[in-house]
Amino acid sequence: MSSKTLATLFAAVVAVRGAVTQQPLIWDNVRIGGGGGFVPSIVFNPNAVGLAYARTDIGGVYRLDPYDDTWLPLLDFANDTTSDFWGTDALATDPVQPENLYIAVGLYTNSWDPNNGTILKSSDRGESFSFHPLPFKVGGNMPGRGMGERLVVDPNNNNILFFGARSGHGLWKSTNAGETWSQVKSFPSVGTYIVDPTDTTGLNSDIVGISWVTFDKNSGTTGGSSRIFAGVANMGQDNVFVSTDAGATWSAVAGQNNTFIPHHGVLSPAEDALYIPYANGVGPWDGTAGYVKKLFIGNMSWVDITPAQGIADNSYGYSGLSVDLQKPGTVMLAPFNEWYPDANILRSTDGGASWTQIFSFGYPPPDYVGTKTPYYNYDDSQAPWITTFATGDTKQVGWGIQGLAIDPFNSSHWLYGTGLTIYGGHDLLNWDASPRKNITLSSLATGVEETAVTGLTAPSSGGPKLVSVVGDVGGFVHTDLTTPPPTFSNPIWPGTASDVDHAGASPSNIVRLSGISASTSVSVATSSDGGATWAPYAGAPAVSDNVYGGKIAMSAKGETLLWAGATGFSGIMVSKSGAPFTAVSGLPSNAIIASDKLNDSTFYAASGSSFFTSTDGGATFKQTATLGSSTSPVRIAASPFTAGELFVSSDKGVFHSTNSGSSFTAIPGPTNAWSISVGKGASSTGPSSLFAAATINGVNSLYRTDDLGANWSLLPSYSTGLGSASGMVLAADPNVYGQIFVGTNGRGIFYGHL
Repeated sequence: MSSKTLATLFAAVVAVRGAVTQQPLIWDNVRIGGGGGFVPSIVFNPNAVGLAYARTDIGGVYRLDPYDDTWLPLLDFANDTTSDFWGTDALATDPVQPENLYIAVGLYTNSWDPNNGTILKSSDRGESFSFHPLPFKVGGNMPGRGMGERLVVDPNNNNILFFGARSGHGLWKSTNAGETWSQVKSFPSVGTYIVDPTDTTGLNSDIVGISWVTFDKNSGTTGGSSRIFAGVANMGQDNVFVSTDAGATWSAVAGQNNTFIPHHGVLSPAEDALYIPYANGVGPWDGTAGYVKKLFIGNMSWVDITPAQGIADNSYGYSGLSVDLQKPGTVMLAPFNEWYPDANILRSTDGGASWTQIFSFGYPPPDYVGTKTPYYNYDDSQAPWITTFATGDTKQVGWGIQGLAIDPFNSSHWLYGTGLTIYGGHDLLNWDASPRKNITLSSLATGVEETAVTGLTAPSSGGPKLVSVVGDVGGFVHTDLTTPPPTFSNPIWPGTASDVDHAGASPSNIVRLSGISASTSVSVATSSDGGATWAPYAGAPAVSDNVYGGKIAMSAKGETLLWAGATGFSGIMVSKSGAPFTAVSGLPSNAIIASDKLNDSTFYAASGSSFFTSTDGGATFKQTATLGSSTSPVRIAASPFTAGELFVSSDKGVFHSTNSGSSFTAIPGPTNAWSISVGKGASSTGPSSLFAAATINGVNSLYRTDDLGANWSLLPSYSTGLGSASGMVLAADPNVYGQIFVGTNGRGIFYGHL
């Protein structure tokens, strides 16, 4: 289905909704900068100057603007129906017609994603796409997503593409420029490697499959390339295969070392050679051993070019690799994963015979303490929080480096993805100077917003504009929506944070929860100055209790905290004025919670169809009302403007109370709802605005009502679909009518405004 067809259907649906009208907001990203997530691959087009793409695992694909090092998101049109398009497992840019772009999309091959994968095809560098379904799933966020590329275009006949599938589905071929696909049944291996066969979730217990396909452009015939290589995620059995008849038949390359898994097959045309890095894992975070091989294609002979490891215990393998097409024999190589002291990227100018490193390091056992001497100058000006994030950590060059690329037209320009950002620079040839000069290593990810948002809160006047908590990198205090924060917290606590809330009557008071083990982070932290500084909460459980995560509600004046859903504790807990958390009576252990934003003694909870209210600061709760036939309440949103007014979303829609939960009425429109938030009303005398990620007339999306459900506005635009409705995290701006913050699972934070 083409993108134009989708637009027509979108308009048609809007036209028949009655009380729902289309009112797309103007959408922008709240700028965090630096990316904030894993970038598995960066791909340059070999025949178009400055054309490059970055592939993320859960945030879609970006195209480079070579004039200012910024990135343009290409898949923001993904809405609830196509939200799995943000999972990108492979990418191919056409070497013959550079306007053509192909992306293999899909999030998971297990039950988490019910959809089969899709090949997206663009003939205008990603400005628009047509959709070509596959008969199997694609795993953009599955293990091994940094290997590749699995999807390639024949440089001698761009009607021919190959795609290496996961899950035992083997190798697939298209002969009509990606329109249709058929399985290459002669390919001898579908892959056997499974990360963890005992994993019951299916995330790590699926076959990783074909890891990469590479055409030998030097083998061109009238019909295309005759020689094709393919790597398979096998360990201990043949894993590099070759075809010399354009893919009709295949055989294992003789003499190969199949001890470990081949991550990439990178062709150096001028050398008539294939470089292959190997590791004993598929990534992104494993890999404790490996080697690098060079295959001379002319006589199909192998040479071991593995660098000597600086650490005597050989604790890592190899993955990211690129050759300089302007300087045959120049190769860049990334260790995988060199956790200590840092990823020591390597460079060879003699085809792998010798290597130099991006830093030197003395590592004498048994104390494992050495001195790191960098041969680079570090530049975090585009994302200053990255430096503070790494405070106390030796890793600056990065980790999880599987995508590394040298610009095919500019030997000084290079880029690579990490688990955090995109690094690179424009003075790479300084590395080869004699005497050696430092290169500049810069975060070059402006435009990439890839955080997975777990919580948002937008204080009223007197606090910051927005406070966010996100996966992996903690969270941020946003005082300016267009400028990257200088730090993600002060002091620094690592890892995922699970929730955040502020005091409605004292908005400079904020609380946040850690989403990772209490032994490695602070489980509960509070700020009394709008997030400028933070301190561990005095009443938090002892580290030895290992209680963390869940959801938190702060009372209107900031004196009391109510905590639900924590790992390591069954039930709801409450703490006042820094006293230890104690169990709450009168609530089911699975209850969702919230505080009244103006009445300091009032808290709310819901479970099933039952609604509960506390008027004694969360010490006790009583059931006060029912929520129709609801079985799964999702969110309680209290008004920041009126005490006692609140809304509850559930699997039966949205319910409204004006008497602190003593009674509810159903809001017209939604039949199912997830995140909701109360914002400033259209007028000073009318009701507040309600934003809801909800199902209305069968369509899952983001809506706003200014009249308690009599009329609804559909807020996404065609170009900004906001992804999965059930995955949205909402915080309405209490100070600006019509402005809404939307957290996504992989595209950071959007804000929509009139």
